[in-house]
This record gives sequence, C-alpha cells and structure tokens, in this order.
Amino acid sequence: MRGYIFYLIGLISLNYSQFIFGASEDCLGVGEANFVCGPVSPEDLVQIPESSWVVASGMEDDGYLYFIDTQQQKSTAVYPSMQPEHRMDTARFDNCPGPQIEGFRPHGLSLVAGDNGKHNLLVVRHGVREAIEVFEIRETASDLPKLTWIGCVLAPAGVAFNSVVSTPEGGIVATHFQLPTGYVYEWSGGSNWSQVPGSEIEGPNGIEISDDGEWLYIAGWGSQSLIKLSRGQSGVARSSVKVSHHIDNLRWSIDGSLLAAGHIGALPSSIFECLNERECEGVSTRVTRVDINNLTARQIIDYPSNRSFLLGTVAIEVEDEIWVGGIGGADRIARFEYR
Repeated sequence: MRGYIFYLIGLISLNYSQFIFGASEDCLGVGEANFVCGPVSPEDLVQIPESSWVVASGMEDDGYLYFIDTQQQKSTAVYPSMQPEHRMDTARFDNCPGPQIEGFRPHGLSLVAGDNGKHNLLVVRHGVREAIEVFEIRETASDLPKLTWIGCVLAPAGVAFNSVVSTPEGGIVATHFQLPTGYVYEWSGGSNWSQVPGSEIEGPNGIEISDDGEWLYIAGWGSQSLIKLSRGQSGVARSSVKVSHHIDNLRWSIDGSLLAAGHIGALPSSIFECLNERECEGVSTRVTRVDINNLTARQIIDYPSNRSFLLGTVAIEVEDEIWVGGIGGADRIARFEYR
C-alpha cells in the first residue's frame, strides 16, 4: 500500500495540472501571506540577476513561462504566447531536433548568470517531448526582457526530469523523480546522459550545485531530507540532513544557505488528497533554511493550505521578502516577510 501511495504521489510531479484548483477572484492576503497574482501553478521561480524580474514556470496543460515585475508585482506570460523568437545554437545543441512550441509544459527552472545582462535559462519541459529547453534572456530598455529559444537536450528514453542545474563546465545535471528510488543524470554534450554515482535517492526532486561543481545538493522528497553528494571526485561522499517536510525545490540564499521549500501532510496520501479532492486539513507549505557547511536545518515558514494557496513548491528571496511558488491551479505566488 505504501508503494502504491508513493506511486500516485509520484504521478503528481508530472501531472499537477490535472488537479486544477479554483483561484479566488481577488488577490487579498490570507494569514501571514500576501500574494502576487497572475501566473497559474507557478511551480518554480528564479530571479534574473541584478534586476527586478522573476521568471516563473506555469506548470499546467499548455503552460507558460512568465516574467514577473517585482516592483509593479505584475506578471506577463511570455512563452510561447508572445511570438517567440528561435535561434538554435547548432554547435552546442547538435542533437536537438529544433523548436517545438506546441504541448509546452514547463517544470523546473535554472538560471545561468552571464555578462552584460545576457543569461541562459534552463527549463525542464514535459508535454509533446521530454527535454531540457534552453533560452537566452537579454535585459533591454523596454518593459520586458527579451527571451529567445536557443536549443534543447532530449531526455533519455523512459526518463522524465523534474529539476535542473548547469555545471561550471557548461553541462547539465537533472533529477529523475521516481519512487521508491530515482536518480540524478548528467549531460556534457551530444545525446548521452549518465547516472551520477551515488544518486540513488527516494524521490530526488530539486537540485543545486556548488560554485566549483564538486558538490550537488539534492532534495529527497520521499526521505524528507537534503542530500549533499560529491561530483567528479575519487570515490563517492554523501551526507544528509532531515527536515520536517517533503522537499520540492532548492534555491540559494544570499547568505550562502539553501532554501528548501515543500509541503507536508498527516500521511503521505494527504498530499494527493489535497491536490485531487481539495481535502487539505493538516496539510501545509513549509520552507526550511539549511546551512550546507554543518548540515543543520531551521524551519522558517509553516503556512496552512487554504483556498487561495494550496501547496508550496519553491522559495526565493526577493528584497525583504520570501516568495513561494506553488501548484494546484492557483493563480498566485505567496509573499512572506524575510526571516
């Protein structure tokens, strides 16, 4: 029975949009949270460096990438809705078959900071194809940054990625969420992916990487833990720290810690019931701050599910606030005071 429940919950990671949650007609705060309204099911969030823009992945059928103005607190669906530009980098992505606009369901995000206001955005994509789609973001003097699709890396057969991060060498590392055991895969060019040694994890979800590329930080959704795993070193070194919830996504904090965002219910089945039946008693969104040096964890947000915000999946720092994205069809991002 336990394995079956985990299997159902695992399906949620690929099919959030099947459990559409009716959004409220207004954007008023509830409890300790205020909101930024607009993006539907903003499963993941990243901020464009040194700018007032946040990117959100709207994980629903025929989903969108959104640009959110943090000053005006307004969002705009920019891909594939706004006559997207495509310019494939054939040298880097020689095995990509080309752009595929239809059936675009974005999931995990990772922003690779560049110079002179030009960055790369990695997007886990479901729908018509399983792939990591790569975009160029260029800041402009106009209202919105410019977004251009430049390539893709197709997932291995039978693998559906969840979260993604870039390596210092220009490669890609991505998690394959699966219960009871999933894996982390790495790509360094061409069409071949390889499993990262030691990455057998109970539901690997979010992922981050150290600046030198020697350590991966992986969200163990099933084990309710953050795993620190060596990369490219002789032998495998692995350690972990437990938290009070299932971890969905990980994001770096300005102080060098990791923000681990996710959710918890009385039983593993509670998450599924919350999304499917809107029976959310005892279910809450939680965010934990993890010190990666000594692997200690401090919970900073515990927000009960409600009709305005169902289930949190990611947390980022935006000036003096923590913004939390979520799933279930709600059209908003929750905003909390910094802590």
